[in-house]
Amino acid sequence: MKRILRLRSFFMAALLFTSTLAFTSCDETDDVSPEIHDSKVRGPYDQKGVFILNEGNFGTPNGSVSFLSDSAGHQVKNNIFSAANEKRPLGDVVQSMTLHDTLAYIVANNSNKIEVVNAFTFKTVAVVEGLQQPRYFAALDGNKGYVTEWVSYGSNGRVSVIDLKTNAVLKTITVGVMPEQLLIVNGKLYVANSGGNTISIINTTTDAVERTIQTSDGPGELVQGKDQHIWVLSAGKVVYKDDWSGIDYTKTTPGSLSKLNTATAAIEATFTFPGNQSIPKNLTINGTGDKLYFNYENKTFEQLVTATGLSSTIIINRGFYGMEADPETGNIFGSDENGFSGDGTVFIYSPAGQKLNEFKTGIAPNGFVFN
Repeated sequence: MKRILRLRSFFMAALLFTSTLAFTSCDETDDVSPEIHDSKVRGPYDQKGVFILNEGNFGTPNGSVSFLSDSAGHQVKNNIFSAANEKRPLGDVVQSMTLHDTLAYIVANNSNKIEVVNAFTFKTVAVVEGLQQPRYFAALDGNKGYVTEWVSYGSNGRVSVIDLKTNAVLKTITVGVMPEQLLIVNGKLYVANSGGNTISIINTTTDAVERTIQTSDGPGELVQGKDQHIWVLSAGKVVYKDDWSGIDYTKTTPGSLSKLNTATAAIEATFTFPGNQSIPKNLTINGTGDKLYFNYENKTFEQLVTATGLSSTIIINRGFYGMEADPETGNIFGSDENGFSGDGTVFIYSPAGQKLNEFKTGIAPNGFVFN
């Protein structure tokens, strides 16, 4: 359901609560073997663990994927795509990844493609090319998937319909400006148009927009709660001064958190952030669908889905470049891009906000996929 699917870890649940947990790191020449060796193992990543998406530097094809294994030693292996594909680079700006059945769909934004790989070996099985600034992917079933595309900055974007049997683009659907995350709920595809103030609702039978609803400025992040509602995090609209010397805060709008009722296709509630000089980001939700987490003013907040206003509960006294909550353990994974100047850092926190560990990955880690 969520744009970046999550790869989870059972063994990690018990061990990450100890401060003595050690992580080892290796490059693409090392082997990360499954904890259990038997004939049913389909590849080195047919095991419990966490995939980490490393965006890389814009304009350079050094985006990558790392893997944190739950097996003995809790090994972190970097550059797993290149290692599986004769050292071929993955692409320029690794934006997101989705697991579906036995495949992983890796969206490389500035390379304008989706690498389709075997989820257990990470060997490429197909490449969806000809896309225009793709962002996020979601699979409806084994036959059809969708990817959001900006197309060009400031103009209407689109959603491309992908035949998952042939990996060909079947159709394109025009949506709002700068479409970002997407969710499929009860046969409807919800697309957040971050360059404006709308969400496009697409009928997945007809592959046509059947409704467009208005939100606050800058909707970009979507998660689904336990009651089928969708939570929408909007960044607000940043307006620059006429001479481009800085931001005009007299015209810039604040971000907000909204609750969308999927049964009525209506926004039931909107909670507006108190200021317009900080942008809320990294909306995620726990596995039971009753606690939201987000970053604001360089802090991490926890909020119940039953709340009637914005939460003031800070559980981690810092924000992150990317952040996701593990749907089974509730642990929070956050990242620091370290100025894009070298390896990024991943931090793991307990649901109560206690720091459990940290380790290095590739350049600019921006997302996590749990199994």
